[in-house]
Order: sequence, then C-alpha cells, then structure tokens
Amino acid sequence: MESPSSGTQVVQRIGMLLREVTAARETGARLSDLVATTGLTKPTTHRLLSSLAAEGLLDHDDESGRWFLGPEMYVMGSASASRFPIEELAHPSVLRLAAATGESAFLSMRRGSETICLLREEGSFPLRSFVLMEGTRFPLGIGSAGLAILAHLDEAEREEYLARLDLSDGRYGQQSIGAIRQTIAEAQLQAYIVNPGRIVEGSWGMAAAIFDRGNRPMWALTITGVEARFRPERQKELGRLLLLEAHRVSRRLASGAD
Repeated sequence: MESPSSGTQVVQRIGMLLREVTAARETGARLSDLVATTGLTKPTTHRLLSSLAAEGLLDHDDESGRWFLGPEMYVMGSASASRFPIEELAHPSVLRLAAATGESAFLSMRRGSETICLLREEGSFPLRSFVLMEGTRFPLGIGSAGLAILAHLDEAEREEYLARLDLSDGRYGQQSIGAIRQTIAEAQLQAYIVNPGRIVEGSWGMAAAIFDRGNRPMWALTITGVEARFRPERQKELGRLLLLEAHRVSRRLASGAD
C-alpha cells in the first residue's frame, strides 16, 4: 500500500500535468514539453498521462502525438461552474470592454498565489496581444490582473508574498520587485493598473480588481493590446471603463445576483 506521502505526491504530479495540458489546450501538449516543464521523468509522465486518458480526463492524438483535455474535464468543469458564477456575471462586462475599447478583454481569478485567465473576448482593433488566453496562469504581480489583485491585498499579506517571489529565472520577461512595487504604488493612487509591456515588449495591459462579498480582491478585468494603443492620453479613459465594469461586477456579487 502506498504511504500517505507517496499518494500526495501522485496527486501533485497529476495536478501539474493537468495544468500544463490546460495551458496548451489549443495546440496540445507534447510529451517532451511536459517532461521539461514538470521535471518528471519520461516514463513517469507517460504512465500518468495514460492513466488520465483511461479515465477520460485527457485525450491522446495518435497522429500528432499531442495530449489534450478529455471529455470528463468538460463534465467536471460544467459541474463546478455552478459554484463559481463569476463567469456568467462578468461576461457582459468583458464584452462591453472589448466593444468599447477595441482591445482584447479578459476576466482572471485569483487562486492562491496565481491568477488564471477565465474569459477572453477579442476587440475590433486588428493588432492584438496574445500573451493571455483562457487557462493562462501567472504568479500574482506578473501580468495586469495579478498586479491589480496584489495592489488591493492587505499590506502585510502583500509584503509577505513579495518577499518570497522569485524572478531569477527570467521566465516572465523584464520583471523586478522594484518595478512591481512602483506599479502598485501608482495603482493605489488611480485605482487601476497600467502594465507597460514587461512580459512581452510592446504588449501593454491595464486592469481593475473585482471584489467578493468580503471586500477581498479575487478577480480582475483586463484589457491588452499594442503599446501605441495605451498612450498616456488614452489611459485615463481606459481606466475609467475598467473601473466602471469592475464596480458593476463587484456590486452584482455583493447583492448575490447570479
């Protein structure tokens, strides 16, 4: 019989694989990429993937050799959606932001020390940023949504998080704790985030936090686009629209609307 610690390890490994396949859901994930991103051995990775496929949680495309989310994931996602009505409540706001600004608009949620993109809506402007899509995860403070949420956390919680945030591997572009602090300080004055292309050069974003019934920042609305669309003279109008829609969603959540 497996020990509790080994059972926990298996669950953690499965969680890692499911998150990586989710992140690559449009193109599918190659075995070699999953081995590289999870740090698992090739035999262990293949064994776990095959077990997940047998349960319907993943699908394997024999022609391309890539792994995709399976039908059981859709069933589980649909069932869990009833517990998290935020997508239904926020979708009209995401649509309005995309229509009013012409930029790509998003809804992201906080999960622990990460943000996860839940919704994406394309705007009419032909040049777009593809940094963010449904399922994309970033650490808090990386990306506009995580910055907006981090800016509204209790100071002690925020400082504890920043003290352990490791940016040394350079995975997220031009990031620094100092730049994060500066962005947060600016957001606390204007209530919205301006993120000047730190993940991908030339790809800018702005965000405003959405609060739950306990007034905790748990989600964020974001717009992204090319740098030329985020000139200082336009930022105030974009920020106003973001705050208006974020307030609408927060108010609906506070009132218990579903």
